[in-house]
Amino acid sequence: MGKDKNSTSIHRFRLIRMVVAFAITILIVLYGISSGTIDFTWQQVWGVLRGSKTEGLAHQIIWNVRAPRVLTGMLAGMNLAVAGSLLQGILRNPMASPNIIGVNAGAGLAAVVMMVVFPGAIRYLPVASFLGALMAAMVIYLLSMRRETASATVHLVLAGVALSAFFNAVTSGLMTLNADELEVTYNWLLGSLSGRGWPYFYTLLPYSVAGLLLAIFISPKVNLFVLGEEMGNSIGISVYWYRTAMIGIAAVLAGSAVSVAGTIGFVGLIAPHMARLIIGADYRYQIPMAAILGGGLLILSDTVARIIFQPFELSVGVVTSILGAPFFLYLLYQKRSANLF
Repeated sequence: MGKDKNSTSIHRFRLIRMVVAFAITILIVLYGISSGTIDFTWQQVWGVLRGSKTEGLAHQIIWNVRAPRVLTGMLAGMNLAVAGSLLQGILRNPMASPNIIGVNAGAGLAAVVMMVVFPGAIRYLPVASFLGALMAAMVIYLLSMRRETASATVHLVLAGVALSAFFNAVTSGLMTLNADELEVTYNWLLGSLSGRGWPYFYTLLPYSVAGLLLAIFISPKVNLFVLGEEMGNSIGISVYWYRTAMIGIAAVLAGSAVSVAGTIGFVGLIAPHMARLIIGADYRYQIPMAAILGGGLLILSDTVARIIFQPFELSVGVVTSILGAPFFLYLLYQKRSANLF
């Protein structure tokens, strides 16, 4: 009886923290929409969003420019965060994230190849990015299946860095050779939400909804991977199929985010660790919490990128890299003396 009460208390405690995190993210959304070259009050923002103000400069800027950009960024941040959380669980590696192990770079390369070879089929860009992300994720997973040693984490990270560097080099080469034909820019390669209107949001929405729901559905099985694949085999689940499904879901999420926002880095590393610190290591709670934090983190980073050097605008990938690089070095240092799982 006491154990059940304790479990209920922990469950309630985690839900409260998730609700608080969600409320903070909503405030970040409102702040992102209201802030810029022209600032608006939250009352003006709310009036436009609920449809009571349908004319004037405020409506044009808030509804047609900032709202779709912020909401697209929220979905992209959620996708990258959950992809990172899944990859960390599958690989049992706290430093795995879509950009560090080359998943983002693979998605970006596939997107650019699609634009070069099939310029008239841009609507299939998320599918191409998914295939590129899946290819990179499978390569890294195969490398991770080697016998674990004390230096396995470092070897895996180095392999991911090498793969990412190779994909980025090929992508840069293709962009240089086809600069006149490609609609992508250097900002896209760094990661950018500039000019992302409602069509981008609606392109990303179905992939985000499907991927996030599948990730939440499969989250209890991720806990078994953290304990080791032997645990899954011992209770009779199909480790191979669940592993394949998790990699596929991570690829859908990361690939769709890259196809819309470019190769934004480190959101998939920072958000899962923040979620783990706030809510614990249980992936049933960690994955939705990572989604909430990832969305808020990317929106806040993009808002900073827009306003810090007004009227000039940084790429959001610059801000996330400034935040993420020291965080990654800290994790690498911590890994020397402690197991983060």
